[in-house]
Amino acid sequence: MTFVNIYTDGACRGNPGPGGWAAILVTEADGKKFEKELSGGEKLTTNNRMELTAAIEGLAALKYRCRVELVSDSKYLCDAVNLGWAKSWQKRGWIKSDKKPALNPDLWERLLELLDAHEVEVVWVRGHAGHEYNERCDALATAMADSFKD
Repeated sequence: MTFVNIYTDGACRGNPGPGGWAAILVTEADGKKFEKELSGGEKLTTNNRMELTAAIEGLAALKYRCRVELVSDSKYLCDAVNLGWAKSWQKRGWIKSDKKPALNPDLWERLLELLDAHEVEVVWVRGHAGHEYNERCDALATAMADSFKD
């Protein structure tokens, strides 16, 4: 099974406001390193929606089942997956344990489907701390967010 690192980030200018997302896929084959950069955005969104969209788009770009290390600086994303919150919200009809509605159920639904389609380990990294791919993703996501500003 192919191993792929996916690095992701989301950015928002205001919350809500113009936002951008980015994902960088990195894999090796025959001793060669391959990278693919993806990015996009929305005119009016939130930072958490962009963080989730980055992960969704990165995983959706995979053409077949892979082993994936998904690296993000979003505690919202990483904790909701790794601590099982998102699956619990889904089981309760997108209601959190405090009885309030979970935000972004449309994106969580899609992300959970994609996580099940691959073998994924979600890893948190501190943002803006010099991690090469996190910094690149941040630059791509920020540029997309800025492209929507009037």
